[in-house]
Amino acid sequence: MSTATTELRRLLTITGQRFNNGQPAPEMFSPAVDAAWHELLDTPQYAALCQESAGRPIGHTATSGHGPISWVTAYEEAYGPLPQIWFTDADGNVDQDALARYRETGTVVAEWDCAPIGGGDVTPDRPETARP
Repeated sequence: MSTATTELRRLLTITGQRFNNGQPAPEMFSPAVDAAWHELLDTPQYAALCQESAGRPIGHTATSGHGPISWVTAYEEAYGPLPQIWFTDADGNVDQDALARYRETGTVVAEWDCAPIGGGDVTPDRPETARP
């Protein structure tokens, strides 16, 4: 499994936890991890990955924003510091300045253009309209 796919699995796990707790979807700020996501979307492997990681189907939606990445602490508690792939573009170039800022401050401020959403068979007992 590639590093990007491993990180996608971790993001899906965090997504499932956030949705179960009524929290908003995590922001996808890594073009490299997003590229791996796009390769898997709409495949049986992706459906299985969602079920294993998040316990439910997870979709993909275009949404843009900029600001602090809300799920970094949850990631670090589960997996340790964010690896370099989160600061890498789709061509493999690392944003060294952003990586250094994260390593110095422990926070990530970034732009994103997509995020996970609940999949088609999300159970109605967990409404996603409760997000702030």
